[in-house]
Amino acid sequence: MKNFAVVLAGAGKLDGNDLHEAVLLLAELSKNGAVYQCFAPNMLQHEVVNHYNSQPQYEQRNVLYEAARIARGDVRPLEELKASDFDGVCFPGGYGVAKNLCTFAFAGENYTVLPDVERVLREFYDAKKPIAALCIAPVLLAKVLLGVQITLGGACEAGVIAAKLGASVQEKTEGEVCVDEKHLIYTTPCYMLDSNIAGVARGIEALVKAMLC
Repeated sequence: MKNFAVVLAGAGKLDGNDLHEAVLLLAELSKNGAVYQCFAPNMLQHEVVNHYNSQPQYEQRNVLYEAARIARGDVRPLEELKASDFDGVCFPGGYGVAKNLCTFAFAGENYTVLPDVERVLREFYDAKKPIAALCIAPVLLAKVLLGVQITLGGACEAGVIAAKLGASVQEKTEGEVCVDEKHLIYTTPCYMLDSNIAGVARGIEALVKAMLC
């Protein structure tokens, strides 16, 4: 039975993880006979957004505590994640990835990646264990793991920046997966495209099956 770490960035597409992507990923891992443990950084979110009106709210929330909403409480601090304990690692998408796990959302091409996220990526990469990233999450890989092959859907600013960093950026459509066989990297566009939940589900299903085959 494969055991995967899933790194979360909060709860809610505008300031954390997209809930569709996170939950569909967890469900697909389980459907395919894998088990998982969720992790998240114990830190304040970059911002809090009211998902009803898409406006910022003037309050503070903790990424770990918000991730616990998705994980039904079973989430551990990211600092405890070690590649030696798992068969692979997965990063669902959402703007929280670009705001909390890195600074891409507000720093553009000058973005940095959270040190613990960088450490985790390097550990799994060096151990030659699968790394999966959904939606915007491949920008983490582009910054840390030079020369990897990823997709961010179609032509977009994120893809241009990732390519400048040395990533091989592939265009993929709904339900498709980019597989970097050399580096064991698996990416799918999800809501980087004008997709719906059914299309996102197809992409995540294909990604998990490719990663587990």
